[in-house]
Amino acid sequence: MKEIITIKDIARMCNVGVATVSRAINDDPGINEKTKEKVLETVRKYRYVPNTSARNLKMTESNTIALVVCGVGNVFFSSMYDDFQNELEKNGYDFFLDSVDNDVNIPAEAFRLSKEKRLKGIIFLGGWINPESRSLLNVNVPFVFCTVSQAIKGPHAPCPTVGISDIIEAKRMVDYLCDMGHRRIAIIAGVEGDMAVGGGRLIGYKQSLAEHGIEVDERLIFHMKKDIDEFTVENGYAVTEELIASGIEFTAVFCISDLTAMGAYRAIYDAGLKIPEDISVVGFDGIEFGDYMYPRITTMVQPRHEMAVESVRILLDLIAGKEDIPDTVFETELLTRDSVKKIN
Repeated sequence: MKEIITIKDIARMCNVGVATVSRAINDDPGINEKTKEKVLETVRKYRYVPNTSARNLKMTESNTIALVVCGVGNVFFSSMYDDFQNELEKNGYDFFLDSVDNDVNIPAEAFRLSKEKRLKGIIFLGGWINPESRSLLNVNVPFVFCTVSQAIKGPHAPCPTVGISDIIEAKRMVDYLCDMGHRRIAIIAGVEGDMAVGGGRLIGYKQSLAEHGIEVDERLIFHMKKDIDEFTVENGYAVTEELIASGIEFTAVFCISDLTAMGAYRAIYDAGLKIPEDISVVGFDGIEFGDYMYPRITTMVQPRHEMAVESVRILLDLIAGKEDIPDTVFETELLTRDSVKKIN
């Protein structure tokens, strides 16, 4: 079993007092900046988690677990709420839903909640979190990341994660388009410079083309607009309008979310074109609306129910004191419907 790192160990490694370590973790403005950085670097290196058991004994016991959601209007996330609630209540826990905007400091919000609601644990759903964020050090209850975006390259999250491999699953989708005979494949990717979900799916797109001997045409890579909410119908519509207006030849478009694809559908129809006769379209996520689009969209289905259940299981293990819990990476299901035309 891994040796548990204590606050005294951190203090000894940094040659400072225990009080100084505590002040650094709590971002006390009175502490020397170099000392604070040294302490926080050691805390991150050894993944030290403050022991708050003594503090919690002074508080009224709570049996609540919070689901902190970034992107509450996203139907992909909202379709998972019942799964989280049912699984938590089945295990004897109360469920609390907290939604935050994209520009909110999510860990700081979680820290506030953990104090006000006296939480037992937190599941972060959606959004983007910097694993090196000082605010994460202040979250004094066990937590899990579920489908939370992180940089493709960088430090590992300070907790177990649940999700999919955006690179691998996006590659599988583009593999399907290539197998259907398409060679001029456009992509509606994340905002330019995205190194999380959008960046991963763009890498998968490029890998698939390379393996099929297709040279990447940068003119077919269109990024979501930064002045419109990402992964939305509105963004998909605006970007697809530009793609069509560019006059660049393409036979298929890979939209990296189903909601983005819904906007692409409308832009294609408004241009007097048909799906899949003129342009094949595929999405990603597997939201229920996809079955009611015309034609029904081909997509990659993320296992929402399984991811919710696994996130709860891991969090309960953390609450029980289990350590060294590995990340869980799920596969998606390629759901072929009516939106892709085979090219001979």
